Amino acid sequence: MNLRIESKSGVPIYEQIVKQLKEEIIKGGLKEGEGLPSIRSLAADLKISVITTKRAYEELEQEGMVYSVPGKGFFVDNPDLEYLAEKEVQGVEQELSGMLLKCRKAGLSKEDVKELVELLWEGDI
Repeated sequence: MNLRIESKSGVPIYEQIVKQLKEEIIKGGLKEGEGLPSIRSLAADLKISVITTKRAYEELEQEGMVYSVPGKGFFVDNPDLEYLAEKEVQGVEQELSGMLLKCRKAGLSKEDVKELVELLWEGDI
């Protein structure tokens, strides 16, 4: 498993682990029933605390991405991909709402925002 931790990113390490493992599960890089590295093993590989790794795995378990088998470890579950996609859209909506509020405060018109989105979407900026 090739997880990358960026200690200077400002994003908590456990969140980085959760995000990367979720992406692998959704993309199919990690298959249903596949075992994850042990908590201690992953912590040693990433040179982080066992507590941080445990927190990431527990969050993934709460979200239905993985399940634990006592004495065996954590395994990839069969997540509801439709539900996960909906949650992703909700997250985008929340971020976009915040950005639109900033646009209004900056005095941008609806047309200004539309034009800016189109330029950014096409990669012109």
